[in-house]
Amino acid sequence: MTSGRQETIVMSARTGPPDFGPAGPEPDADSTQPVPEHWTRPALGPTPWSTDQWGLPDDVLDDGEEPRRGNFRAVITALAVGSLVAVAIGVYGKLHEPTNLAFSLAGFSSGLHAKAWLGTAAFALAVVQVLTSLAMWGRLPGVRGDGRIAGVLHRWSGRLAVLVSLPVAAHCLYALGFQGFDTRVLLHSLLGCFFYGIFVCKMIVLTKDDKPGWVLPVMGGVVFTGLTGLWLTSSVWFFTEFGVTF
Repeated sequence: MTSGRQETIVMSARTGPPDFGPAGPEPDADSTQPVPEHWTRPALGPTPWSTDQWGLPDDVLDDGEEPRRGNFRAVITALAVGSLVAVAIGVYGKLHEPTNLAFSLAGFSSGLHAKAWLGTAAFALAVVQVLTSLAMWGRLPGVRGDGRIAGVLHRWSGRLAVLVSLPVAAHCLYALGFQGFDTRVLLHSLLGCFFYGIFVCKMIVLTKDDKPGWVLPVMGGVVFTGLTGLWLTSSVWFFTEFGVTF
């Protein structure tokens, strides 16, 4: 029994900590020496929020430099500006006297029909934005490459989505205003103010190089969520009530 215990102790000493062996670091010497530094301070691998997971270049950090957490002051400033834009749109929409007519687009029987179809086009372009952003971040299954095509599609789909949405916003503000006579209309009005506020916030954050790595994907997701809510409470509702007509 004593021999067995001694053999167990020797094997345990030679084995070292649980991560020792093929899956762990090689020992500096025999295990009777003081515990090597890499046992007490193991090297940390990349985490889901590390810089290399968000497409930052490898030379961002110098040797021995701690990862930068990002400048939250720029994010707070962008949120403040976006909030002011959202409030300004809401106040103007509420104080402005609706005219019930803002524009008439050729090919559509009314401004509401044009608004419904332009809103649908903006939503489709926003879907392209999401897909191309996933491709650029390497999160789209089955899509490989250097991301140049995805980058071009991402930028131009965003620009076109904004251009298409401007007549819709003009119609909502000038012809209808901020209204809340039922739940759908109130939600649509709030989402309209929120969407353009968070869009301005994202555009400001986009120009900042020292922003935290997670901010831009989160902002993009929030912008897409707001636009989806607008589309559901306007275009989808209109097509459901009046049919898919021009």
